Amino acid sequence: MNETVLEVKQLFFAYPFSKPLYEDFSLHVRRGEVVAIVGESGSGKSTLFELITGHLKAQKGSIYTTSYSQVFQDPYTSFHPTYTIRNQISDVASLDECERYCKALDLDIALLERKPHELSGGELQRASILRALLMKPMLLLADEPTSALDNITSLHVMQLLMQFLDEFGILIITHDTHLASWCSDRMIELKH
Repeated sequence: MNETVLEVKQLFFAYPFSKPLYEDFSLHVRRGEVVAIVGESGSGKSTLFELITGHLKAQKGSIYTTSYSQVFQDPYTSFHPTYTIRNQISDVASLDECERYCKALDLDIALLERKPHELSGGELQRASILRALLMKPMLLLADEPTSALDNITSLHVMQLLMQFLDEFGILIITHDTHLASWCSDRMIELKH
């Protein structure tokens, strides 16, 4: 269970003509743990994910990651509007364990035959989590995964995610310090 799934060492990153967002920043995530990154807008939370996924390049330091998948803040923009959920999931993952995960996520498997706009926000976010789980990640990157949901649904979604911690580690970005302190093993606060 102590397998490292993400290691960031001595990261340095700054956008042109701006003060550095990261100077000598390090963090690690192991399988079975949840690490929360909290901070206000503009503190570099989303930039960190861009660096981890390789969409941005660190100017100094190193980032090691195993296989990962992502759960995005807005599930409506993470699915194409004209294709069924099943089609979009099968494009990126095997559907072998679909039934098991749907049951665990309290998601009616029949909903996968629908298009994104035919699901509620909570259903679509659970479909987004389903897609991420079926990709069999060692690391799950969750970018404000509950910000579009009401408090009760938010709590439920995080409980659903955490039942799979024996399979991966979670790095979650959130501005919700209450959620972060409830669900995480460690909380890292980013300042401007």
